[in-house]
Order: sequence, then structure tokens, then C-alpha cells
Amino acid sequence: MEKEINAGYTITDRLTVGNSEFVIGQRDTELAPFVTWKCRKGEKDYFWGHYLSDRLTALEDLCNRSLDEIHYLRSLQQEKNAPERSEQQIPKKKHELER
Repeated sequence: MEKEINAGYTITDRLTVGNSEFVIGQRDTELAPFVTWKCRKGEKDYFWGHYLSDRLTALEDLCNRSLDEIHYLRSLQQEKNAPERSEQQIPKKKHELER
């Protein structure tokens, strides 16, 4: 597998959630040698970098970002699957006879 590099950081880890990917990049010569980025699945346009000082914190950030995306997708799915209020579910007023 060919090494992937972005902004001088070598991509070492990748998690895919839906249409998003989250990656860890490592560069030994930086003050913040680790970074996590988000990108669209299959694209190499990384954005929203979180720059970090150690690998364990980078792994934690990668997992947290992935979990946030899972929770977001789950909430969208629940909204989509929630039954819309139909006229049958709205209580109807009883009609009174006219006098």
C-alpha cells in the first residue's frame, strides 16, 4: 500500500463512517506531531484539522470524531423514520348537533 501524505503528515490511521472518513496524520518534525482530519469518503480533501501533541490523544480524538458522526447519522435516521403526525393521530373534536 502506497504511503499517503497530506500537508507533510503521513496518514497512519483511518476510520470510515457513512460518507465521511476521519484520519490521523503524523509528522515527527512538528510541535504538534499528530493531526486528525475529516474528509469525504474516497476524496483527499482533508479539513477541520485538530492538531495534537501525542498519539494517544490523537487516537482518542479520532474515535470521538467518528462517534460524533455516528450519533449525527443516527439522529438523522431517527428523524427520517419517525412517523409524521397524520390527521388520524390528531385528536378530532366531536361535532355537536346544531340546535
